[in-house]
Amino acid sequence: MVALDSETTVNFDGTEMTVMPLRPPVAKVSADFLNNPIRSPHSSTTFSMDDSTRFINRELSWLSFNQRVLHEADDKRHPLLERVRFVAISGSNLDEFYTVRVAGLRELVNEGVTRPSVDGLTPAQQLEQIDADCRILMHGQQDRWAMLRKEMEGEGIFIVEPDDLSEHDRFWLDEKFMDDVFPVLSPLAIDPAHPFPFVPSKSLSLALQLRQRNGEGEIDALVIIPPQIARFARLPEPEGSKSIRFVALEDMIALSLDRIFPGYDVIGSGLFRVLRDSDMEIEEEAEDLVREFEIALKRRRRGEVIRLKVSDNTPPVLREWIFRELGVTDSEVIDVHGIVGVSDLEQLMIDDRPDLRWRSYTPRRPERLRDFGNDCFAAIKHKDFLLHHPYETFDVVVEFLRQAARDPDVLAIKQTLYRTSSQSPIVEALCEAAELGKQVTALVELKARFDEAANIVQARQLERAGAQVVYGFIDWKTHAKMSTVVRRENGKLVTYTHYGTGNYHPITAKFYTDLSYFTADPTLGRDAGRIFNFVTGYAEPRDLERVSISPLTMKNRFLQLLEEEAAHAKAGRPAQVWAKLNSLMEIEIVDALYRASQAGVQIDLIIRGICGVRPGVPGLSENIRVKSVIGRYLEHSRIVCFGAGEGLPSDNAKVFISSADWMDRNLNRRVETLCPIENATVRKQILQQIMAANLRDEANSWVMRWDGVYERGAESMEVEPFDCHEFFMKYPSISGRGRAGVDDAPLLTAPEA
Repeated sequence: MVALDSETTVNFDGTEMTVMPLRPPVAKVSADFLNNPIRSPHSSTTFSMDDSTRFINRELSWLSFNQRVLHEADDKRHPLLERVRFVAISGSNLDEFYTVRVAGLRELVNEGVTRPSVDGLTPAQQLEQIDADCRILMHGQQDRWAMLRKEMEGEGIFIVEPDDLSEHDRFWLDEKFMDDVFPVLSPLAIDPAHPFPFVPSKSLSLALQLRQRNGEGEIDALVIIPPQIARFARLPEPEGSKSIRFVALEDMIALSLDRIFPGYDVIGSGLFRVLRDSDMEIEEEAEDLVREFEIALKRRRRGEVIRLKVSDNTPPVLREWIFRELGVTDSEVIDVHGIVGVSDLEQLMIDDRPDLRWRSYTPRRPERLRDFGNDCFAAIKHKDFLLHHPYETFDVVVEFLRQAARDPDVLAIKQTLYRTSSQSPIVEALCEAAELGKQVTALVELKARFDEAANIVQARQLERAGAQVVYGFIDWKTHAKMSTVVRRENGKLVTYTHYGTGNYHPITAKFYTDLSYFTADPTLGRDAGRIFNFVTGYAEPRDLERVSISPLTMKNRFLQLLEEEAAHAKAGRPAQVWAKLNSLMEIEIVDALYRASQAGVQIDLIIRGICGVRPGVPGLSENIRVKSVIGRYLEHSRIVCFGAGEGLPSDNAKVFISSADWMDRNLNRRVETLCPIENATVRKQILQQIMAANLRDEANSWVMRWDGVYERGAESMEVEPFDCHEFFMKYPSISGRGRAGVDDAPLLTAPEA
């Protein structure tokens, strides 16, 4: 074992590496959005437990997170095209924020709700501040894209404007338009006989003013651009040319309007894109949940327009026509100087410029499996092990289920499915198991937002194969990530269990950081069985042995553990809490963290997104530190560690992995799991690799101030900052090392509190 202390140079496999401690931030982000503190009625840094401003507003905190995502586009340590991707991600994130969160707030305002949220802001006040901050954010997206476009041109990648196309280019585009675009377009002339059509959410549309060449009149027209067509067409280059050129789809269509509206001249045009309310309501007494969701999905597609983006060169008469027909006001409109539909920049991620992308990385297979001839059951039965995705391959999870499907000794498989990929190998393995006579129970969550339709299709596929499909509760989402396999061994039944922090999704597992815990521990297997029975049969589990679940016991378990840690601090014993989550906003948990801090507990929180805690406030939270890690991979794992009177890390620490964030929805309205980690090797892996590396990280980290502003310290450092993602890609995890053991495994020490 090699422990990394502050400023200690270590050697792993002959490679020297200097690891620096987490230092106070030295560079503040210059963007206006980040320099303004999260707004509150008070400007003082003094907050009390009775003051609503002890909480940071959820929506504004999320917008701050998305600004951090956008800021990654400025980081020249990232490859150029990956910086473009961060702009696209910030756009996609913002689209979903509007269609769900803003839509919900607007509904509250329309219903006359004035009750403030926990931070003291009414729905109307939140919408006002959201609109102001979003306009800054969207302006920043266009600025970044303009900057990156110039950098791309310096690398020989061009988005070609129509005036710069050669005759050969125009000929090629005309053929491509007729072959690949024209067949799916439906141009619409708008008049009393042809009313303004329904414009789908997120679709690009071209509004047109047309004049007949014979002088008989003018018409308004609309071309709704199908999202199935790629936004950018790549132009062919002469042999030997190294340039890469794209043409935007809207420009290709504009060049071909003669084909669409023969006999007309264009006298005005404008590109626009709408976002619609995508929230869903389900009747509480729905008799057929699948049918109810199918109906709700149709309603969602026709949701109210909540945001309109329109190119700023659109003629005034066309603007007024679009606004009137869509029923929007000026406050719901964004004039775009740049690209309409920032999220489409994702399509510029080309494979033939690997020098402008993240370097290729192949996830490792755990040595443990190789030692046991790739027999998942033998490896798990030998000892629990933990996979850290995407650094270790998600294929092992798929193989676990495939092996179970084909093993004649396996009797039953139970599986939760919240989100998974289309053509999912997980679903295929479950179908194969059912067809081979195994008892297969699939718990499919229909309320997984934006994946409802896909989940319905896969549920029906499982039912056709003979699996028992259950949809869970109407009021609660089942967000737990569990799988159990029951196998007959030597005349006895043995349960193999997988507890995860992320979805059973082979695609997102390549860039989401998550944990997969495999165990043959009979108590964890029994608990998993009881939880499955709870969801399938509504039989509330009163005898769980080690696992806690929401909405029944998990929150109280966290509150109890925080109280115990506070008691250790008051008694003069070391008291520490580490938590790594996506979001933290649950009121009772936040107040419990404040009380623990006041008692002297040292609390380090790694919160990627929403965080309602104000850290470092004298008398309230001076012992709380909050950081956000944003980089190559999306941090998604949920881990909570308690020092139990010995500090962290320690052999007696209480360590848990979970499917739940510390949010009201997760702890009070979802079925989630909290699994304790008692295997010594796995516990050490979590404490001294995963958590310590995240706490030590500087390259990808933002540190939160009391006022909600995040500061980044790595940009002006003289030495290369420690990068947790690079560390995990370089070094194998402990529990999967097989015969090599853990004696020479690289372990880290976290920064001092």
